[in-house]
Amino acid sequence: MTKKAWKPREMPALLIGEAARVLARRQDEGLRQAGLRVAQLPVVVALKNGEKLTQKALAQIAGVEQPSMAQLLARMERDGLVRRDPDPDDGRSSLVSLTPAAIAQLEPGRDVLRLCNDDALRGFSAQEVALLADMLRRILANLGERD
Repeated sequence: MTKKAWKPREMPALLIGEAARVLARRQDEGLRQAGLRVAQLPVVVALKNGEKLTQKALAQIAGVEQPSMAQLLARMERDGLVRRDPDPDDGRSSLVSLTPAAIAQLEPGRDVLRLCNDDALRGFSAQEVALLADMLRRILANLGERD
């Protein structure tokens, strides 16, 4: 079997990883000003419409282990972004929801994400954006991360 030449700047998977790191850094910088962090986005998105979910459900949605979610929720609770209320169906667990302060930060957070998206896709046509989004969804499906 012949090995391919090592040309990392021509390997889409490596370029995607690099772009993801740059985008995450920029998004985190902007979101910090809105009182949010990139790591909190799966929780915020899952609860944005007034949902109340368990820590276990949030960990599954975010694709992280329960201890990691517990730490994230503890920080979010400390920062006044989420609250926990007893689960009426299970006395051993609680339901997590967004606070009014977190809800007030949703639109500024969305503005940051829109701006980062616009910056990243500057000069792309609408057709190119649609094609890129489709190809990225296919990559995620190939890696077992999307249905």
